Amino acid sequence: METVEMNSVSLKHPRSEDDVANADEIKRQKILEKSKTGNDSGQSIETVTEPPEDMKNEIIPNEESEEQEEEELEDSDEDGDPESFADMMKHGLTESDVGITKFVSSHKGFSGILKERYSDFVVHEIGKDGRVSHLDDFSVPVDDEVNLEDPSEETFTVLSDEDKQRLEELQLFKNKETSVAIEVIEDTKEKRTVIHQAVKSLFPGLETKTEDRDGKKYIIAYHAAGKKALANPRKHSWPKSRGSYCHFVLYKENKDTMDAINVLSKFLRVKPNIFSYMGTKDKRAITVQEIAVLRITAQRLAHLNKCLMNFKLGNFSYKNHPLKLGELQGNHFTVVLRNITGTDDQIEQAMHSLREIGFINYYGMQRFGTTAVPTYQIGRAILQNNWNEVMDLILKPRPGAEKGYLVKCREEWAKTKDPAAALKKLPVKRCVEGQLLRGLLKYGMKNIISAFGIIPRNNRLMYIHSYQSYVWNNMVSKRIEEYGLRAVPGDLILKGATAVHIEEGDVDNYTIHDVVMPLPGFDVIYPKHKIGEAYKEMLVADNLDINNMRHKIRDYSLSGAYRKIIIRPQNVSWEVVAYDDPKIPLFTTDLDKLEGKPLPVLPTDGKFRALKMEFSLPPSTYATMAIREVLKMDTSIKNQTQLNTTWLR
Repeated sequence: METVEMNSVSLKHPRSEDDVANADEIKRQKILEKSKTGNDSGQSIETVTEPPEDMKNEIIPNEESEEQEEEELEDSDEDGDPESFADMMKHGLTESDVGITKFVSSHKGFSGILKERYSDFVVHEIGKDGRVSHLDDFSVPVDDEVNLEDPSEETFTVLSDEDKQRLEELQLFKNKETSVAIEVIEDTKEKRTVIHQAVKSLFPGLETKTEDRDGKKYIIAYHAAGKKALANPRKHSWPKSRGSYCHFVLYKENKDTMDAINVLSKFLRVKPNIFSYMGTKDKRAITVQEIAVLRITAQRLAHLNKCLMNFKLGNFSYKNHPLKLGELQGNHFTVVLRNITGTDDQIEQAMHSLREIGFINYYGMQRFGTTAVPTYQIGRAILQNNWNEVMDLILKPRPGAEKGYLVKCREEWAKTKDPAAALKKLPVKRCVEGQLLRGLLKYGMKNIISAFGIIPRNNRLMYIHSYQSYVWNNMVSKRIEEYGLRAVPGDLILKGATAVHIEEGDVDNYTIHDVVMPLPGFDVIYPKHKIGEAYKEMLVADNLDINNMRHKIRDYSLSGAYRKIIIRPQNVSWEVVAYDDPKIPLFTTDLDKLEGKPLPVLPTDGKFRALKMEFSLPPSTYATMAIREVLKMDTSIKNQTQLNTTWLR
């Protein structure tokens, strides 16, 4: 097996958006969501199967209007002129900047368009039982018991928009009212029952009663358990024989997992933290994954299929447990690379190599950010306990692709070092920069540690994990350069959860697929060869002690781990198809099959050729790194935008 240095390979623009073509659809989505609930909240071209830690997101009721305003601002300049975007991305990162420099296959690289359409990238989650999640059933399970949580169709229309607004304000304690009265226009027992049912099912935490007032019937809604009811949806009306969690399959298009859950929570008027899942999926793709939600009925969830665009819910079941991050076995990918230039022989060599050898298990470009200040630099400053540099790296002006208001905020900060003045330039205050500035206002410029602590924990840990990934990428490139694609004495392998060194006499018992490399941190061991010393040298150069990775702030103490050098995908298959129209789909999705849509008839001799590939990957691996190995390309946005500024509209 041969190790090949990375070459500069032309790649058509992988990020050419369908967004303009879908602009009307996106606008309808926003209008619909706002009319129902008030607001909605992207991930770049990478797809990672590794779930971020503690990915919980709560909506603060008194910030809802601000959040809505921020979303409008965030979306307003998402698509700019492609050439100006490419020009800004000249300051971004390339793969070599983060240690991604080697290939393991020997075929000649060729070009292709990655994610020309988001529907060219489909991800199906693989559960811990090995079952691949599919959306193939919209039916709702029937219980032996009937309860008020099972709403009828009339439940969703019996309340006026004004009633819903007043009830939501009551539910979230946004006003001084202790109850809301809804007049029963058609006074029948059946009508009153539907209103009672609608209030209780749509607004967890509220109870109702009927009152006579001046000869008219009113349904009175009130809080049964105070603020505790918001955090603990209504337990008393849930059938004992039914599992507490409704599990369902979420099919989504061009929307990331947390955005989808935020939208669902707003339509259901519940907090996002009652949802659980096994892994996050990226935005620019079609993804299918399992979600669990506490004490929300399948009926209510199924109704959302009539209200929402870009995603569908199905395959409902009731279970007694939520889902946990990391429980998944992996993900199955279906990827189309359009307008490929490789010969049939090159493609066969590339795909055979992917199936038989695999690819270097690099952390993909998503891990490091897209601007001139990589996330790993901030992580390094945190580990160095250099808090002034942390603040400076996050807030200082930087070249590259940035929203206009962020540019103004950074300029103000550079000029005044006044957090209040910089914050005034920043309408989107929930971003990292806004959160840090609010922290500096609250705790003062001399307490940067506490100010930084206002940023959500998951975002803070992202920085130090980025630094770990940066070190690992560089070290694995050195390891492959030094020893090639074979196991050598001093390498590390895992026996259970324990890493041990390969001894001289045992080396023939192992292959490169058994070898792991450590992520720097405490309680890990390093290879007993040149790469072990290279780890120490790299950390010394960064003013860090490899033997003392404990930080005085516990959250920032790096716990070590081990990661396989080479990943060999499973269930690899591929075919080359011809097509004429770049806008037509080249395979059917789960939703297409449910709706009975036939696959377009493709020409046998079209103007373009596409490579359709399928493969399964375990958690903590990046699909784009597998595709990189096939195409022999630099997957950074910087490289791709420079190579192609023709965007598919």
